[in-house]
Amino acid sequence: MQRVLSVSLSHAIRSAAYLLLPFSFIALVAWATAGSATGSTSDPMRGAAWLWLGAHHIPFSLALAPTAIAGYFSYLPLGAMLLPFFVIRSSFNRALDRLQGDFHNLNQVRVIFSLFYTLIVTALAYFSASPSVTPQWYLAPVFAFFLSLFATLTAGYRVSPSKSLRITTQLLSLLLGLALLVIAFLIATHISDIKAITITLQAGFFGGLLLLLLNILYIPSAAVATLSYFAGTGFAVGDSSNVSPYWYELGQIPAFPLLGILPTTRAPIALVGILLFIAAGALLAYWALQHGIETLLQSYLFSVVSVALLSYLSSGSLMTSEMGSMGVSIWKFTLAFAVEVGIGALAMTLILRGRDKR
Repeated sequence: MQRVLSVSLSHAIRSAAYLLLPFSFIALVAWATAGSATGSTSDPMRGAAWLWLGAHHIPFSLALAPTAIAGYFSYLPLGAMLLPFFVIRSSFNRALDRLQGDFHNLNQVRVIFSLFYTLIVTALAYFSASPSVTPQWYLAPVFAFFLSLFATLTAGYRVSPSKSLRITTQLLSLLLGLALLVIAFLIATHISDIKAITITLQAGFFGGLLLLLLNILYIPSAAVATLSYFAGTGFAVGDSSNVSPYWYELGQIPAFPLLGILPTTRAPIALVGILLFIAAGALLAYWALQHGIETLLQSYLFSVVSVALLSYLSSGSLMTSEMGSMGVSIWKFTLAFAVEVGIGALAMTLILRGRDKR
């Protein structure tokens, strides 16, 4: 057990360091080129820690200069979570190689590694606070533990998911893949709008590279918003806004290139996308009923819960009160998904049961 603890701790520290080092470089270059309000060398170190914490989806409380207006930053890029995920997975594989089978329970090693990593994230979130930016350190244990545990479950001797989980993963992967294809088409057809927004930012060479990376990391969040749009519930870009096929109200938007693909008016024809979710429900039932009605119910429940989680992770507040509502409505999109997929699943179940009675 002592060897398991020492190896897990050392590789948990390495997991944190592998991602902190490139973030430190980014923060140092930004500090050297743009400077800071205080001119303190601690600013880039804190900035690196905040970038790292943001990749774990840990929100921040803000006191916006110059009047210290309260703000909140929780609309973080969903794609950024892949960075710590793959780093943790790689480090855990190395830890298992180092242990060389000196353990009796792999799941115990996973939990120990995840607990050490969670302690590191929580400590850094607590000690990196400043008068103007305060990471919500009390949320760090939740995000860090489940992210690290999920990453370790995909390493070593992998935990075999149940049939219902596999079906849920296949269905959501299909829907998100279709949403990404729609985004790729919109980017191609709105490239002039995206270019115009990029030019107005005048980010420079290094800033342009970082802006490109940030846009890429927000694409998974945009994919969830695209699904919500075609489900009929839409999404928000600021308070009192609603971008959906039937209701459209949009004020000022942030100067962010990816927002160049936003619809410019209502488009009721997009409500035909509801048929896609009904078809997805039918496909879910077709796959699941091959293993029984219990598998169907579990797959449906897992799908609804997964959509609620994705909705939560891809929405939030963007610093100011005017941008306090960004992304999809968690309850609206989850409810619409549950109803539309449920209709498709019920219809397919009745069809298959009726065919079997013949």
